[in-house]
Amino acid sequence: MQAPAKDPAIPVIAAPADLEEADGVLFGFPTRYGAMAAQMKAFFDSTGSLWEEQKLAGKPAGFFVSTGTQGGGQETTAWTAITQIVHHGMLFVPIGYTFGSGMFKMDEIRGGSPYGAGVFAGDGSRQPSEAELALAEHQGKYMASIVKKLAQA
Repeated sequence: MQAPAKDPAIPVIAAPADLEEADGVLFGFPTRYGAMAAQMKAFFDSTGSLWEEQKLAGKPAGFFVSTGTQGGGQETTAWTAITQIVHHGMLFVPIGYTFGSGMFKMDEIRGGSPYGAGVFAGDGSRQPSEAELALAEHQGKYMASIVKKLAQA
């Protein structure tokens, strides 16, 4: 789908048990009909043993998403995904309007919302805009600052 190769220095959670090791998690997934893709829901469904033992309680978590269209449900995807982390007792960390004036620009197409970064992928041929990339980078740095604050508490 024209995605660049994954940077091997960036860890990826491949199995539910890997979530225990993370200090915080940003889940990224595509939207299907205004909600997370079924594959992501299946991943969350497989975390039952972690839920049973409350292994993820207190961990900060957030979301970034992609949609095929501007009306594809970036906000509703986050809203419906919040239920997954809430049942685990995880702390939802939205970006709010911490991106400043970049959240208010109307001069170009840009995905994302106060719930998290986002990209309009279209049919898969559209590459993220500079604004979408900047918002995603901001979200990563913002989440890292929250994780660091919680670690110091």
